[in-house]
Amino acid sequence: MDYVLKVFNYIQALGPSVMMPIIICIFGLALGAKFGKSLRAGLTVGVGFIGLNLVIGALTGNLGPAVSQMVDRFGFSLSIIDVGWPAAAAISFASTVGLIIIPVGLLVNIIMLLTNTTQTVDVDIWDYWHFAFTGALVAILTNSVPLGVLAAVVNMIIIMVFGDVTAPLVQESLDMPGISLPHGFSTAYAPIAWVFNKLIDFIPGLNKVDFNIEKAQQRFGVFGEPILIGTILGLAIGALAGYAFKDILLLGVTMGAVLVLIPKMAALLMEGLLPISDAATEMIKKRFKNRGQIYIGLDSAVGIGHPITLTVALILVPIAVFLAVILPGNKVLPFGDLATIPWMFVLITPIVRGNGFRALLVGVVVLAVGLLIATNLAPLFTQAAIDAQFVMPTGASMVSSIVDGANPLTWGIVRLNGLGIIGTVVVTAGALALAIWNRARILKEAALLRAESSVE
Repeated sequence: MDYVLKVFNYIQALGPSVMMPIIICIFGLALGAKFGKSLRAGLTVGVGFIGLNLVIGALTGNLGPAVSQMVDRFGFSLSIIDVGWPAAAAISFASTVGLIIIPVGLLVNIIMLLTNTTQTVDVDIWDYWHFAFTGALVAILTNSVPLGVLAAVVNMIIIMVFGDVTAPLVQESLDMPGISLPHGFSTAYAPIAWVFNKLIDFIPGLNKVDFNIEKAQQRFGVFGEPILIGTILGLAIGALAGYAFKDILLLGVTMGAVLVLIPKMAALLMEGLLPISDAATEMIKKRFKNRGQIYIGLDSAVGIGHPITLTVALILVPIAVFLAVILPGNKVLPFGDLATIPWMFVLITPIVRGNGFRALLVGVVVLAVGLLIATNLAPLFTQAAIDAQFVMPTGASMVSSIVDGANPLTWGIVRLNGLGIIGTVVVTAGALALAIWNRARILKEAALLRAESSVE
């Protein structure tokens, strides 16, 4: 067992840019694609991830310092520090649950595929840390590692189902055929966005308001294009940070570049995945008659390039800091994860059909609630950090993060488990019920596909 864990730890340590090409190549061979085609697909995906990470690095590396200076400039002071997702991921993988999450997650995925309770082959094993994070907090709260592992599995089952259900929207809105996004953070907001989108439909006046980039381009010409929107927002954030004029200009141009380059890097990544997706579809048609479409599960980073997603996220950066100051009961100072707000909107944007106004409304709500969730989970987060020997920031008594400390699904699973055996049974039964419902949906979809094929 120790040897197996060492192997998985080594694979995990390679990082997604190396790990994904290897997995994609092996997956392509397993699906019957030729070695050359599989190798090229894997390497193209790797190049896409490296390009995506470089652009995201430009986003976080330039936006992060601006946010820090903005916070210092306005003298905001709150007792819980947002240490950012890299710290949260490291803490998660350092936990007992994190040590075994990759083999456990792979087993769960295989079982769900065999039982027709998911359509997704989740190759994004790096992001299993989101499930480990939930499990680590439950293990601390209940003083039980087995309950922590169960919580991680429950989290994964729920996210896999949400990933399946939202995959058609990903295909339509983000132009990613054969892809689903079973991401522990981004996908958790899908049901919330769906509920609020439906509520807005029933509010006269609000239900008529729409903003999307295509309409903006038609109305405002060049000033409605992503490059100009990103530049303007970058200039505004730089001004709020009190930057010197030349630094304001640099931040503006950088944010404009980010809005242009991220979709191009995501397109390159998709170029590598399409042959694998086609091979998976052909294999399913030949060997499995009772299954709907099979999706490849990826990191939601491939979807943050949508113009509405990035535009709304940049608008919400200063709003998030303002909310933190005025929100009663909040003690979290947003900082480390402010640059990751786009991840929150990857599935919100398709659900609101690219309506930036609705995405902004949903964003304000989920950020406000998220800050309160992060405050509530901060003691458990801090204990997990201490257990992982995380170096606490100077002067901080507690730490948290937006990713995944403000995650509503994580909060629900943790707090239900905190109620004792009844809560554990309720959340586990809920996840299994969701999986059974998904199986019925998949079988119905497969039957419709067979009927359409027979007619043709």
